[in-house]
Amino acid sequence: MRRGRLRVYLGAAPGVGKTYAMLDEARRRVERGTDVVVALVETHGRAGTAALLDGLEVVPRRTVEHRGTTLTDLDVDAVLARHPEIALVDELAHTNAPGGRHAKRWEDVEDLLAAGIDVVTTVNVQHLESLNDVARAITGVRQQETVPDAVVRRADQIELVDMSPEALRRRLAHGNVYAAETVDAALTQYFRVGNLTALRELALLWTADRVDDALEAYRTAHGISDPWPARERVVVAVTGGPETETLLRRGARIAAQSAGGQLLAVHVLRGDGLRGAPPDALARQRLLVEQLGGTWHTVVADDVAAAVLEVARGVNASRIVLGVTRRSRLAQALSPGVGTEVIRDAGDIDVLVVTHPHAGGRRFRRPPRRGTLTGRRRLLGWGLAVAGPPTLALALDAATTWDTLSIALMLFLALTVGVALVAGLVPALVAAALGGALSNVLFAPPVGTWSITEPRNALAIVVLVAVAVGVSAVVDLAARRTAEAARARAEADTLAATAAASLGGEDPAGAALEALREALRLRHVVAQRRAAPAAPWVDVATAHAPAAGAAPGAALDAAPGADPGAGPHDGPDDGPDDGPTEVPVTDALRLVLTGRTPPPHEVRLARAVGLQVEAVLERDALRVEAGTARAERERGAMRTALLAAVSHDLRTPLAAIKASVSALRSLGDAIPADERTALLGDAEHNADRLQHLVDDLLDMSRLDAGVVVPRRAPVALDEVVPAALAGVPEGAVDVDVPEDLPLVTVDAALLERALANVVENAVRYGGAPVRVSAGQVDDVVVVRVVDHGPGVPDDRKAAMFTAFQRLDDAPRGHGLGLGLAVARGFVTADGGTLDAEDTPGGGLTMVLTIPLDGGGA
Repeated sequence: MRRGRLRVYLGAAPGVGKTYAMLDEARRRVERGTDVVVALVETHGRAGTAALLDGLEVVPRRTVEHRGTTLTDLDVDAVLARHPEIALVDELAHTNAPGGRHAKRWEDVEDLLAAGIDVVTTVNVQHLESLNDVARAITGVRQQETVPDAVVRRADQIELVDMSPEALRRRLAHGNVYAAETVDAALTQYFRVGNLTALRELALLWTADRVDDALEAYRTAHGISDPWPARERVVVAVTGGPETETLLRRGARIAAQSAGGQLLAVHVLRGDGLRGAPPDALARQRLLVEQLGGTWHTVVADDVAAAVLEVARGVNASRIVLGVTRRSRLAQALSPGVGTEVIRDAGDIDVLVVTHPHAGGRRFRRPPRRGTLTGRRRLLGWGLAVAGPPTLALALDAATTWDTLSIALMLFLALTVGVALVAGLVPALVAAALGGALSNVLFAPPVGTWSITEPRNALAIVVLVAVAVGVSAVVDLAARRTAEAARARAEADTLAATAAASLGGEDPAGAALEALREALRLRHVVAQRRAAPAAPWVDVATAHAPAAGAAPGAALDAAPGADPGAGPHDGPDDGPDDGPTEVPVTDALRLVLTGRTPPPHEVRLARAVGLQVEAVLERDALRVEAGTARAERERGAMRTALLAAVSHDLRTPLAAIKASVSALRSLGDAIPADERTALLGDAEHNADRLQHLVDDLLDMSRLDAGVVVPRRAPVALDEVVPAALAGVPEGAVDVDVPEDLPLVTVDAALLERALANVVENAVRYGGAPVRVSAGQVDDVVVVRVVDHGPGVPDDRKAAMFTAFQRLDDAPRGHGLGLGLAVARGFVTADGGTLDAEDTPGGGLTMVLTIPLDGGGA
C-alpha cells in the first residue's frame, strides 16, 4: 500500500485563512470527483469558514467525558473505516482528548498517511518545535502544543498562507476571527503589529528553507551538479592569515546585497593535521564569521582547491571569494597556486579575487622550523661529520687489498646516514661533501688528484652525495614532524583541559587560567579587560602559583596596589622572574603571563586560551543580562496584571460601595428600613472584599521585596485554624485538628493568613463542604485542606501558585489571583511547604507541611 501524501497550510498567526484555504481546496477537489471527507475542522464560530462545510461529508467526532466536561476530538478509527482518498484534519499540533490512540493529533495523521489516505492539514509557525522559544520571546506566550519540525518538513507540499499584519488586524477588528468582547484584548496583546511582523518573517524564512531543501533534493535526484544560484551564497576561502578578515567582510557585504544571502567560511586543514594557521587566529576569525551572521566549515583534504570547489558546489554557492596570493614569484612560477586552480575549475561559479595589504610579499610567515635535537646530540653529530670521513678514509687507505672505491662509497654513505640520524640535515650534508671529496682524492683513479678518469666513478660519487642529501632531508623532516605532532598533542591536551575547566565551577575563567598556568609552568596568569581603547585595564580573572610551603591548592593574592602583571614573590626558593609578558587576545582583553618568557608557540596557545576566557566572560555577562531582563519582564508582567486587576477587581467593590452610599445619602429616610439594612450590608460586604484585595496586594509586594521576616514562637495549631476560618461561611468547612498535636514554631499571623487564603480558595472553587485536617508525621505537622470540586490538571498545578493566576485564567472573578501565591510565600517564609495534589475520588487537596522546630529558623 502506498503511503498517503501530506499537504500543509502554514500560517504566521491565527486568522490568516489556513482553514478557509483548506476547505476551499476540498470543495474544488470534490467538484472534480475526488473522494474528500472532513475528518476534523475547527470553525471557531467563524461564519465564513462554517459556510464552506456545506456540501462536504463530515466524519462524526468521538465524544469524551473528562472531569465533568464533554470533549470532542478526531475519530481516527472512523476515518480509517471510511478510508477516503483525502481527509481534512485541522490544527496539526493539537493535543488530543484522553482516551484516543495517541496523545498528539500529528500522530493520528501519521496513522492516516500509513493507511494510504492523503491528508490536508493546517499549522501555525509558532507551533513548530524549533521555533517555540523564538515565538515565546516575540509574543511572551509559550505554546504548549507543538509539532516536531521533521513531521512538517516531510510533507509533500507546504503552502504558506500569508497576510499582512495590517490586514489581519482589520479582519480581527471586524469580528472575523474572535468574538467581539475579546477583540480589544487581542489587538493590544498578541496581535500587535510588531508581533505579527516578526511571526510573519519567521514563517517566510522557514518556508524559504523548506523550498531550498526541496531544490537540493531535486538537484540530487536528477544528478544536477552545476549550481543554480537561486539564493546568493558566498563561500570565502579562509587561510588563517591576516588577510582573512578583509575577505570575510567583503563576502558578508556581497551576501547582504540580496535577500536571504548566506556567508560560508571554509578552512581547509591539510591531511597531516600538523601544518596550518595558528589556532588563535582561526578562533578569532571563527568568532568574526559568527558576528557577521555566517557559518564556519572546516574540511580535511590534501587538495585545497578541490576541497573549496566541492564545498561550494555542495551548498549551491553562487560566488567564491579568494585573496590575492601571498606566495613569492618563484613559488608562483613553480606551481600555479590555489587561486589559479579554483579559477580554472570553478565553471559557472563566479570567483572574486580580493586584493589586500599582505598580497605578493608573504608578509605572513609561519614560525621558523626548529629541530628538536638536544645540544649534546648536535655536538656529537658535528664531531662525526667533521672527524668521521677522514678517520674512515685513513682506515680504508690501510686496507690496500680491497676494491677500496666501492667499499669507500658504501661506508661513506652509511656514515652520512648515521650523522643524519644523530644530528639532522646540515651535519649530514657536511659529512656527505667530505666523503665525496675524500673518495675522489684517495680512492678514484688517478689517486691523489681531483681528476676522475672513469665516468662510472664520477657517477658513483655523485650518487653518494645525492643519496646522502636525500636521506638526511627525510630524517630531518621526520624529526620535525615528530616534534610538531608532540607539540600539537600537548596544545590539544591543554586546550581540552582549559575547555573542561571553563565549563563548570564557581570561577570557570579562573579555572581555565589555572590550567594554562600549570601547563606552561608560569607563576601567575592574569586576564585583564578594558571598557574602551583608552580605558585602564582591570583584572577579571587570575591564577597564581601556590606559595612556598603552602598546602596544595593554596595561592597568593597580589598585594594591594601592586602591578597586576608582576604578581607577588613566591618564596626564597623561586628563581627570578623574566618580567611580565603581555599577550593581546582581543581589543578588550589581554593576558599577562609572569614567571618566564614563553616561546612563540606557547604565546599562541595562551592566546587561544584567552579566547576561551573571553567566551566564558561573555557567557557570564549574557547570563546576568538575561537574569536582569527576566526580572524586568516579570516585573512588567506583574505591573500589567496589577493594572488589569485595579481596572476591574478593585473598581467593582468601589463602585458597589459608592452606589450604596449614594442611595443612602440621596434618599435618606425615604428608604424602607429593610432596604437600608440591605444597602448597608452590601456596602460592608464590598468594603471587606476591597480590604481583602488590598491586603493581598500589600502582602504580595512585601514578598516580592523580600521584607517578610517571620516572628516565630511556639503556637498551638488548634488555636490558629479557627482564627483562619473566621471569614468562611458557617458550615462550609469541617475541621479535624486534634488538641494534642505538638506546638509548632511559626509566625502565627503568617500561618493564619496563609491558611485563610487556602481555605477560602477551596470553598470558592471546590464547593462545600471543605475538610481541614491536621496530623503529625515524623518531625512535621501536615495540614490538609480537601475539597471535592473539579480539581486541577497536573500540568497546571504549578501555575496555581503564580501571582495573578485564576482558575482557567478567567478574565473575571472575585479576586486578583494572589491568594495561593501569597499563601505559599508566607508558608515558605515560615520554613514550611505548600503543594497541591489530587483528592481521591475527584477534587484538590492542598497540603501544608510545617516543621515542628520552625524550619528555616
